[in-house]
Amino acid sequence: MLPFLVASAIAAFAAAIALAFSGAASPAAAAHIAFAAGIMPLIFGAMMHFVPVLTRGRPPQARAQAIPPAMLGAGLLAAAAFLLPAFFHAGIRIAALAGLTFALAMAVWMMRCARAALGAPHPCLRWYLAAVGCLILALLAVLAMEIFPAHRAALRLFHLHLNTLGFIGLTALGTLTVLLPTAAGQPDPDAAGRLRRDLPLAVAGVLLTAAGAAWWPPLAYAGLVLLFLPVALLGTAWVVRFPREMLRAHGAAPSLALALAGLMALLFVSALHAQRRLDGGDAVFGFLLAFLLPLVSGAASQLLPLWLKPGVQTDWHRAARETLGRYAVLRGLTFVAAGLAVALGWPAAAWLALAGLAAFVTQALRVAARR
Repeated sequence: MLPFLVASAIAAFAAAIALAFSGAASPAAAAHIAFAAGIMPLIFGAMMHFVPVLTRGRPPQARAQAIPPAMLGAGLLAAAAFLLPAFFHAGIRIAALAGLTFALAMAVWMMRCARAALGAPHPCLRWYLAAVGCLILALLAVLAMEIFPAHRAALRLFHLHLNTLGFIGLTALGTLTVLLPTAAGQPDPDAAGRLRRDLPLAVAGVLLTAAGAAWWPPLAYAGLVLLFLPVALLGTAWVVRFPREMLRAHGAAPSLALALAGLMALLFVSALHAQRRLDGGDAVFGFLLAFLLPLVSGAASQLLPLWLKPGVQTDWHRAARETLGRYAVLRGLTFVAAGLAVALGWPAAAWLALAGLAAFVTQALRVAARR
């Protein structure tokens, strides 16, 4: 399932970029292709992989394994609603209700895994629960738009920020904290403690930013500061512990480090967006290019070989990671530069990101052909 979700997410990213910047679809339609049909199902699939590790528990049963593909169906329905105006209102309601049902099911499954854990679960699990909680709030905001039409614009902003900074951002920060040391081949003994300390800051930052963007901008500035702190602390810890690994030309580590750097830069840019100096659509696609693309390509460089061939790690896995991570620093720099350029109002830079994405797809196809 996971290799399929990686492929579908990359296809959704490419389609969203091409549709948005060629003018073939509205920015909202393209964003829902990327986020609802692309990254959301992939995140749920990755959680299915990581949660049993974090809880030292059993692999998910068949009913739980059905949640990520079900989320893909809900995401495709949401994207279709934006592409087919006559179907919009009915499609959005059904997609939001379906997504809310599957998100609640995911939260229940994770809490059951936590209760059945051998010992205390790894603190990254709380980041995943907080991320799914943000997604649940975001989907409730969609349903509230129908009940409170006068607040539709504010609820849309609330929904957007809870999805990007909350669901995606919290999941990514929790995962990066444990994944980059694995990619670097060195332990980070402070990772668990940092996750425990920083989660309240990150959650407060997300909620204040989302509420401020929707209803009172000064709250958003306070939220951005709170959210920036755990990002900066994580980056500082990496610079101290993994400087050589992050500066390599190849491998997953430089791509993951660049994803964090892209997020830090975007948080600075968000202050201009809050002041209405930058277009909101450009900021959303800047987030996709500068953060999600290096994040997904870096994580896939490390994890895709394991997902393609589970079990004992062999020379094939080592060679596959080398292929996927080749020139990762150049690819990651391309994504971050393109994302920041788009966020600052130069949409043509998106085609540069597509070139980097095409290079990664070529590498992934080479790995799959050698399987």
